[in-house]
Amino acid sequence: MRFFLKHLLVFLTTICAFSQVQEEINPPANIKTIIFKGPTEDQFPVVKLDESIYLEFDDLTASEQDYYYKIVHCDYDWTPSQLLKSQYLIGIDNQRIIDYENSYNTLQPYSNYRLTIPNNEVKLKVSGNYVLEIYNMHQELQFTRRFVVYKDLVSVGGVVKRSRDFEYINEKQVVQFTINTAGFPVVNPKKEIKVAIIQNHFWPTALYNLKPQFTIGNELVYRYDQETSFYGGNEFLNFDTKDLRTPTFAISRIEFKELYHHYLFPNQYRYDRPYTFFPDINGDFVVRTLQGDDVSREAEYTNVHFYLPYTPELGLDHVYVYGKFNNYDLSEENLMRYNDTTGNLELVYPIKQGFYNYKFIVEKEDGTLAPNQISGNFHFTENNYLILVYYRDFGEFYDSIIGIGTTNSQTISN
Repeated sequence: MRFFLKHLLVFLTTICAFSQVQEEINPPANIKTIIFKGPTEDQFPVVKLDESIYLEFDDLTASEQDYYYKIVHCDYDWTPSQLLKSQYLIGIDNQRIIDYENSYNTLQPYSNYRLTIPNNEVKLKVSGNYVLEIYNMHQELQFTRRFVVYKDLVSVGGVVKRSRDFEYINEKQVVQFTINTAGFPVVNPKKEIKVAIIQNHFWPTALYNLKPQFTIGNELVYRYDQETSFYGGNEFLNFDTKDLRTPTFAISRIEFKELYHHYLFPNQYRYDRPYTFFPDINGDFVVRTLQGDDVSREAEYTNVHFYLPYTPELGLDHVYVYGKFNNYDLSEENLMRYNDTTGNLELVYPIKQGFYNYKFIVEKEDGTLAPNQISGNFHFTENNYLILVYYRDFGEFYDSIIGIGTTNSQTISN
């Protein structure tokens, strides 16, 4: 009996560990500039089955160490699915990344690694949620990234509207959409179909568990208000360091001390100012340089200095600089520090040359986050929305993705 209970406990512990939600894990300080995308420039791969995804990253130790990749298939809720690897992969993962080269003509040496999937070793077999895991030579997990693979079996149409809740009419955006299942058999849409909505490819604010309100013929209709609403936020701030020696509009001055230092103008609080449209790329970044032709290996790393005036309303709250360039990481490396000489919160962060979007996020003393306390919320803000349609038939062991839809708040209506 004791033997049975012992092994049952081991089995249950294994199941619990296996069923944990696969959150994205950010890398150690030596790994920077993780570029992860599909055929488009958006740095979150949303690809059809058989389309390629591309990963690139830099190791600032420049030691040419070995890195390996693994692929995990997940269900709708980002817990690992019940599929065996042989059921979702053709070939074998846990392979070494063999495409890498060292930087040249750069003050900061680094090794640049590149990976494309599918490749000669592995190919994806089914659609759904996936997590790409990167390990070092000691089989220590370095970082993970999510991506989704879909089949184009249903069509999705969506629009963005202002909230009908007068309390948030000037702050929130509502996504309304329909799913046309013509030609695809759906018997019980409320149980077989699941939907996720993601704003600007930012998973922490994604909405889940939405059921169709009603059907019209082959169309599933989702015309919610509160259930599909997002805070509008504000346009991202940006800077451009493609030219090492010439300041742009956001850069006040440039100095050279072993590496180049780009000092940004102090930013302003925008929550109490009128909304102003300023084109952004919704938190993303693009590596580029005027000092070389091979962007991956010739772009330089510079120390970028961020400034934000301290105000008493912040109290002891923590303020972080975040964007896709650090995968919205809230760690000590991105935490701003108070300078009692200047009265500013300041951060120095090594960033590869290019065009970058960023924002400030506030972490309260109780640990809660206030993403738009500094930038404000406006329903006019231009945001992208991605709608993912998942399907699981009775008796199946995983959630497939049978269609996607995209819409933008630039055409927002009442």
